[in-house]
Amino acid sequence: MQSEDVNRKRCDLCLGHPLVMRYHDTEWGVPLHDDRKLYEFLVLDAAQAGLSWRAVLLKRENYRKAFEGFDPERTARYTGKRVAKLLANPGIIRNRLKLDSTITNARHFLKAQEELGWFDCYTWQFLGGTPHVNHFKTLKQLPDTSQESDTMSKDLRGRGFKFVGSTICYAFMQAAGMVNDHLVSRYRHREVRGRRACAL
Repeated sequence: MQSEDVNRKRCDLCLGHPLVMRYHDTEWGVPLHDDRKLYEFLVLDAAQAGLSWRAVLLKRENYRKAFEGFDPERTARYTGKRVAKLLANPGIIRNRLKLDSTITNARHFLKAQEELGWFDCYTWQFLGGTPHVNHFKTLKQLPDTSQESDTMSKDLRGRGFKFVGSTICYAFMQAAGMVNDHLVSRYRHREVRGRRACAL
């Protein structure tokens, strides 16, 4: 008798590693409204720049330890001495600009929270508070950017955030469930469809 898991059709990009498959099955595309998790994805998507998401995802737990549970308040206080320690950590991506941006972004993240209340509703305003449900049939149809990610990128950069180009912002939107880019033939497209993250 085949298990339910065997019968599930997953997006091809997640196949080949159990950690990546678990992320696909439980997180990718699920609308988020938790500020700490949103900050986590900001960190990870910035680290992804120029790399594959899989490469970053496999280092996720190392990032969690290095950045103290993705705590923006603690990260915002990191000094040059702490950055030097991070640069010696083989478990994360040792790129000085990316590491510096993580600290810079933590500080601006906290400023945005102070100014706007919840970072959640700040990010979701670019989608009107409701996930965009796409109906792609092949991976080739998935875009790298969108008008909404362009707008988010421009606004974040205006607030001083780094490594938040439109491509990174679109990846962030996918991870945070602001867009549902699961292929229509895959079971997760139906499971995450229609969920709302923030009442604007």
